[in-house]
Amino acid sequence: MKKVAILGGGVAGLSAAHELIERGFDVAVYESQTIPGGKARSIPVPHSGTDGRKNLPGEHGFRCFPGFYRHIIDTMKRIPYSEEQSVYDQLVTAQEMGLARFDHELVSISTSIPKSMTGIKKNLKALFDSDWGLSEKEVVFFTERLWQVMTSCRERIMDEYERISWWDYLDGDNQSKNFHEVFASISRSLVAAKSTEASAKTFGTVLSQLLLGIITPTNDSDRVLNGPTNEVWIEPWLSYLKQKGVRYHTNVAVCGFQLKEGSITGVKIQQDGEDVLVHADFYLSTLPVEAMGPLVSSDMLRVDPTLFGLKQLAKDVDWMNGIQFFMKRDVPIVNGHLIIMDSPWAITAISQKQFWSGKNLQQYGDGQVKGIISVDISEWNKPGILLGKKAIECTREEIKEEVWAQLKKALNHEKVLLRDEDVHSWFLDPDIHFDDSGKITNREPLLINKVFAWSLRPYAFTRVPNLFLASDYVRTNTDLASMEAANEAARRAVNSILDAAGSKKRKCKIWDMYQFDLLTPWHIHDWVRYKKGLPWDGGSSFFSRAIYLLLYSGKYAWGKVQQFSWFR
Repeated sequence: MKKVAILGGGVAGLSAAHELIERGFDVAVYESQTIPGGKARSIPVPHSGTDGRKNLPGEHGFRCFPGFYRHIIDTMKRIPYSEEQSVYDQLVTAQEMGLARFDHELVSISTSIPKSMTGIKKNLKALFDSDWGLSEKEVVFFTERLWQVMTSCRERIMDEYERISWWDYLDGDNQSKNFHEVFASISRSLVAAKSTEASAKTFGTVLSQLLLGIITPTNDSDRVLNGPTNEVWIEPWLSYLKQKGVRYHTNVAVCGFQLKEGSITGVKIQQDGEDVLVHADFYLSTLPVEAMGPLVSSDMLRVDPTLFGLKQLAKDVDWMNGIQFFMKRDVPIVNGHLIIMDSPWAITAISQKQFWSGKNLQQYGDGQVKGIISVDISEWNKPGILLGKKAIECTREEIKEEVWAQLKKALNHEKVLLRDEDVHSWFLDPDIHFDDSGKITNREPLLINKVFAWSLRPYAFTRVPNLFLASDYVRTNTDLASMEAANEAARRAVNSILDAAGSKKRKCKIWDMYQFDLLTPWHIHDWVRYKKGLPWDGGSSFFSRAIYLLLYSGKYAWGKVQQFSWFR
């Protein structure tokens, strides 16, 4: 049995361990945190459980599983949860997406096929009755931009759109404030990426896929877990892997690599206060880029100069961290994720209890919590509405007060959804760390796919023959810092290890992403133009006229339909 040392026990590390142990390798995982799962882990609120109850369930940020995910879903289907169910069966469909603004009523859009007239009316109302402050020209322009991404050939996407930011692609400097709030700034809320820096290649393809999932809804275009992440996913996963023979070590710090004659001969770690040298046949690093970059030594660079890109990528990170509000009463809000469009801190949220039907929250904390609102903060460098301070300048208490104020301003209009007296307690992600002077740091930032970053990103294999990489910075089809990318990167690394070991075991399956198969004729057309050095055309004039026709005819029909008593 060939031994593999996996550095990092998050989604990538667990995914790699899963694939390797099922193919007969001897696997040991070394995780820095005391809780397994990496950035996906649940973080119990310390000392919150009383009288034998479990600690309240905090999170680094809420978990989301869009319909286009393939790799992580395949793995979840292979993790036993009970005799009859897998972890995949613990996913439930989020039926709606909420769009909130400070000066407008909440708008909810169905993300699955409406099952009643009420659902149909809700979607039509969101499309035609909501005052987005956008002109038909702006809507058509944005739609054309997405159409261009979807109908461009892969070569043009990898070349031209990798070299332009999402902001410039949307001509952001010449757009209205409403356009920015609705379209240009959405990258900040969804993936913590500034539109002025995010690659149009990455964000254009991901946003196109997300919107297609809403426009052509299915029953699983958006999914969430039916309980705290570790309880319904990570712990069953780790239990399965340990039964198979995986050794999983926590509270381990990776300190460096030992190199001889161009190969890794050991990894220096600190475990339980002792310095240890770990030996294996193959070494797989799933450490995040900000942790792996500094470990790349000059000796490693002499063997593989491309690893220098990790040191560059380590600078391309930003903050996206969670805060939970534990409520004395449940406030469902919408049956899915909520985006506050004009939030200066780019707040997104979800009310969890409605999806946790099998969980009794009275078994947590002091038994008084009846609902959980889980929030992600994606913009830490803009002043808030309450204190006028940037999140990065605030204390823990000030962050809580500001987030709560933005939630209330976005949701409390004609009907008051959020009341101060209903807040039982709150919990800020402990990765947001305050030193003795009050200076704030983030121990687990998020990689951002910036313009030109693709050229810096490594493959899952390296020129160091027994060193492999599996993290969200590895080149993947997913091309977005996410659980899906981490799982795909792990599969690519495992396939490379199989090659290096001369194994005949079956390779891990890799899926293509963002293919838009129905648009293949357009892709072929654009590929021919790209090879000739011609710009994209994509039949935009026809498409513009079609969008104009849909907008005007749709508004007219909506007005007429509302006049019928049966519809009202």
